[in-house]
Amino acid sequence: MVMDSRTPEVAEFLLLIEQEMRTQGLWSDKVPTEHDLASQEPFSVDRLDFELWVQWIFLPKMKVIVEQGLPLPNVSGIRHMADQVFAQRRGNWKPLLKHFEGFDLLISPSA
Repeated sequence: MVMDSRTPEVAEFLLLIEQEMRTQGLWSDKVPTEHDLASQEPFSVDRLDFELWVQWIFLPKMKVIVEQGLPLPNVSGIRHMADQVFAQRRGNWKPLLKHFEGFDLLISPSA
């Protein structure tokens, strides 16, 4: 099995996203309940705040994909979702949004 050439860049974006979330105070030490983590809705919008979804679902799943050399997803709408979430909050979200956008562009088939 040949590693996808984008995998190292994907791994870098995952680290940048985590680092920026920590910098912005969006990182939580409190683990969501199994019930909340089991949501079937996109981005778990019915049970988790967006940043909790990123921390406890998106990043761990993507790290497994990267570490095990599994196929990367073909599409991501994480930047669009982040735009909607952070448009309603005060703060400088540009660095975080830039990392989400970079991730989206990297895994998009047209990239």
